Amino acid sequence: MSSIICFALYLYLILIFARILLSWFPLDPGGSGAVIAGFLYMVTDPVLGPLRRLIPGVRMGRMMLDLSPLVAIFAIEILTQFIC
Repeated sequence: MSSIICFALYLYLILIFARILLSWFPLDPGGSGAVIAGFLYMVTDPVLGPLRRLIPGVRMGRMMLDLSPLVAIFAIEILTQFIC
């Protein structure tokens, strides 16, 4: 049972990293990248959304840095250490 949970946590970690990487590139609204991004947002938003509401972004000039993926990655790593 713990190996299934460990695999799911690892997979979710990969999905968060993929969302981070995909956010760096402009996407065409009708392209395949937009479909992939939509899937990644649908899967990762249940965790990142509440974190985003709790943790404000860090202003960097005119940009805002979202810290919710970083907090989620740390939380998943801590869970992995306890469970796996």
